[in-house]
This record gives sequence, structure tokens and C-alpha cells, in this order.
Amino acid sequence: MNKKMQKKKRLPVGMDNFKKIIEQDCYYVDKTLMIKEFWENRAEATLIPRPRRFGKTLNISMFKYFFEKHEAEESHRHLFNGLTIEQHPEIMELQGKFPVITLTFKNIKSMMWQKCFEHMQKLIAQEFKRHDYLLKSHTLSEFQKQAYTKIITEKASQVSYETSLADLSHYLHDYHKQKPIILIDEYDAPIHAGFMHKYYDNVVNFMKIFLSAGLKNNSNLECGLLTGILRVSKESIFSGLNNLKICSLASDFYADKFGLTEQEVTQIFVDYNIDHKNNNIQHWYNGYTSGSTTIYNPWSIISCVDNKGQLKPYWVNVSDNIIIRDLITHADESFKEDIEDLITNKPVTKELNENIIFTDVFERTTTATWNFLLFSGYLTFTNQRLIKRTTYADLQIPNEEVLWFFENTITRWFTDTLGGQQYNNMLKSLVTGDIKTFKQLFTKTVIRSFSFFDVGNNEPERFYHAFVLGMLVSLNQTHEIKSNRESGFGRYDVMIIPRETKICGVIIEFKKVDTTENETLETAAANALKQIEEKQYEQELHDRKIKKIVKLAIAFEGKEVLIKESS
Repeated sequence: MNKKMQKKKRLPVGMDNFKKIIEQDCYYVDKTLMIKEFWENRAEATLIPRPRRFGKTLNISMFKYFFEKHEAEESHRHLFNGLTIEQHPEIMELQGKFPVITLTFKNIKSMMWQKCFEHMQKLIAQEFKRHDYLLKSHTLSEFQKQAYTKIITEKASQVSYETSLADLSHYLHDYHKQKPIILIDEYDAPIHAGFMHKYYDNVVNFMKIFLSAGLKNNSNLECGLLTGILRVSKESIFSGLNNLKICSLASDFYADKFGLTEQEVTQIFVDYNIDHKNNNIQHWYNGYTSGSTTIYNPWSIISCVDNKGQLKPYWVNVSDNIIIRDLITHADESFKEDIEDLITNKPVTKELNENIIFTDVFERTTTATWNFLLFSGYLTFTNQRLIKRTTYADLQIPNEEVLWFFENTITRWFTDTLGGQQYNNMLKSLVTGDIKTFKQLFTKTVIRSFSFFDVGNNEPERFYHAFVLGMLVSLNQTHEIKSNRESGFGRYDVMIIPRETKICGVIIEFKKVDTTENETLETAAANALKQIEEKQYEQELHDRKIKKIVKLAIAFEGKEVLIKESS
């Protein structure tokens, strides 16, 4: 809305039906120029991947009501009265001129393939039923009507459902003498579920045939639009769909059509008389890069305004984040090093690759994992550049809301695996200088927890990084945590800097025993303490007027640990 409201409209919290929002006079941020952008840049098939709750379903619904010509429904022209698209009469000429097939797979998250297939049967049957006026026409043969009826009654074979998108477009074209537009929302939701619940091959094989038949070389198709969270790589689901135009977050296409711009957010808060200039709104919900545009999370903004400006995590709490949590907590030490950087506001440089294969993500292939986090909305990117034919970008956590999620994930991880109270007591003893208690608790924690962190070779590096991640989150209100990782045998320097100078500062050197150099726990710990002294790590603490300094060496060999304090 561009004009100040005379009366506050109801916020469309949880609403994604364009017609319902307009007819119930709810608040609507005008994204109708997306229709013009789509029509002028359309390909035979276009895929627009965006994070969840960024307006995909609402935009698909808007397209349906704009383009659709339907025998059984009234005109939807009135829905666009006063909206920006009306300023473009050449586009408005297209309103209500096309048969439309629309399907949303967003709620198909079954635990078994058979249930997933039954849900897809029902979804496709409902769309066929929506066009059941075709059964009364003379354009369908008796055989086609029988096949059509089997689809509606959910009695057709799997092969019939696999080809149903192509078949329905054929029937609509014959009847209307106009090629239909196909709209598919959240196409990857069942694929996502399939991987989680071990029926990935079944659902990919179905979707590959279903989408290819409907969207590739379909002489009955005007154009198609798909949305999802990810582009599932062409090596799998889109192997037969080489006509697909991809418009991801890295593209300038539709950059401001999903999510809210600064101007739109400002207007919303003005319209609802909420002061946002001094309310950290930008810090909490902004920060997503979309092409060359920076956008806000729309779900969070609408929820925040609905809660009269209260700042809290909205988007990260609206669905199960189990996959993201699993990727973070079970990652290798290199990944955790990067997470440490991210939660201390340091970007990490990674390859930008839109061709994600689910198997690569869940087998924790590094590039796929980072891009999965990026395109799912848990990271954002800056400084996109081409280096030797490979695209790189600097990844970072977009805002306070997502930072809260990362910190909460790490905290839950420690509570579940290390024992929350014991871990808190261990950190408390460390930062208060009670090293005797710290040694006892740390040793017990190592013995109990190593089996969770190692990768089959009793490698303690995972525990080092887990420990530091825990410190970064648990102590960030009272201390600054600095780390200086080194290559070689897993050396890991940590400095705990109190925000109050009266509290003691701590320097820790982790050292994995190097058996090739005949090190023992004793000599490894001694070497670590020597390194602290030689590198003069304490100088920074002196510079900050910290008078009490604890220097610790923590040496590991398998599950054995030795902690020595500098005298």
C-alpha cells in the first residue's frame, strides 16, 4: 500500500490466497508487477526457488486469478482494481484469457511413499475435478472421459498420474482453443520428504516423468511457472527439462517480488503506527540478498507488526528445522570452524552453486551443504564473483533472527548430548578461575561425549570445535571469545576475554598428541603451554587491562585428556 490507511486493515497472517486477501480487504503489499515481469521474460518453463514463507504460494495464487479463464467461475478482474498492474493496459489485456492448471505440493510431507503417492493422487484429482466441465464437452472422446473419470475417482494407474499434467493441458487446449498456463507451487516438498523418509528414488522418478511430460516439448503448453525452495539438480529431477529458466536468489529476475523491500517495510510500520526506526527491525529481519536487492523476511515482518512491534524469532519457529539442525550438529571440524566465524559475524567464502542434489546435501558434501543453507534462507551472500570459471560468494548469517536459530541449535545440542547443567558448571568454573573443578568436569565430559563427536577414528577435533561453539554461545553476553585455528595436527588456540576487567581472562591451547613425533600427553601439554608463552597470547589481555590471566593447555590422545595450567 502506498497511501496511508484511514482504517487499519487486518493483517493477512498465515493467509496465502490472493483472492481471499483482496476480497476480505486485508493488508496487501502490491507485488502485481511480477505478472508483467513474468510475461515479458517468460520461458517455456520458469523455476523460481525461494526460502519458505517468502510469498511463493501467494504469488502463485495471484497468477492463477490473473490469468485464469474458467467456465465455472466468475471473472476475477475486480481483484486487481487499484493495483499497480492496472497501470499497464497491455498486460491487463491478458487477464482472464488462459486456462490454468495450478497445483501446490507444499503440504505433501508423508513418511512413506505409498502415502505420498496417495496425497499426490488426491491433489491431481482435485485439479481435474476443478475442470470437470470438460466431461460435458464434445472435445473429449469417450475413452478420454473414462480416463478422466478414473483420475478424479483416484482409481487410475500410477502411469496415468505421471502423464496427467500433459493430458490435462491437452484437454484444456482442445476445449478452450487456447494453450494453458501451468502453475506448480513447492514442487520439491515431497522430494524433501522422500529423502528424509527413505523413498527419494520413488518420488524423484514420479516427479521427473510428471514435470517433463507437462513442461518439456508440450505442444499444448503456453508457459509454466514452478516455485520451490531449491533447484533440485538437472542430474536428477530436471534431467529431461533442458528448457527450464532458473531465477534463483542469485539472479536479478524477480529480485523484489519475494520478500519485502526497505520502502515496503517502512510503509507497513507507518500504516500501523509502529515506530521502527529505533526498534532494531532491520537488524532482526533484514539482510537477505536477492539479486542486487536487499530484502526483509516477509513472514517475520507481518508477524512482528501483528504483535505490535515485538522483536522475536518468527520465521525460524514456523516449521521443523530438523534437517538444518542435523547438518550443523553432525558436521565435520572444518564446517564447525566456519560456523564459529559466522556466529561471530565473519563471512565465509564458498562456491555458489545452484545445482543441488539432495543426496549431496545429506551426505554432507561441502558445497551442496553451504548452498542448501543459503537457498533455504539460513544464510545470505555478498560479493558474488567469478574466479577461474567458478562463482564464489561471501556467505553470512543474514540477521538476528537467524543468528538466534544457530545459537539455539548449538545450545540444544549441548543440552542433549553433553548435559546442560554439567556443561554450564564447567564453563562457570573455567571463567571464574576454579581450574580444579574445571579439570574434573571437562575430563568427565570428554569421556562421555567423544563417541558422539568422533568419526570412527577417535578424532578429538570435533569435540574441540563443539566446546568452542558452546563457549561462543553460552558466554557471549559476558565474554568475547577469540579463536585462532591452525593447520597441522588440530592445534586450536582460544582466548576468553571478559567484558569486565575485574574478571579473569583465559587462554587455552588445544593439542592433539603427535605420535609421529613421539609426543606424550605430558610433552604435548608442555609444548602447548610453551606456544602460549612464545606467541605472547596474553598481550591482548594486558592491553585490555585484564589483570588475572589463566593459561591452560589441554592435550588429547584418543579419549585421554590432560589439562595443565601455567604456573
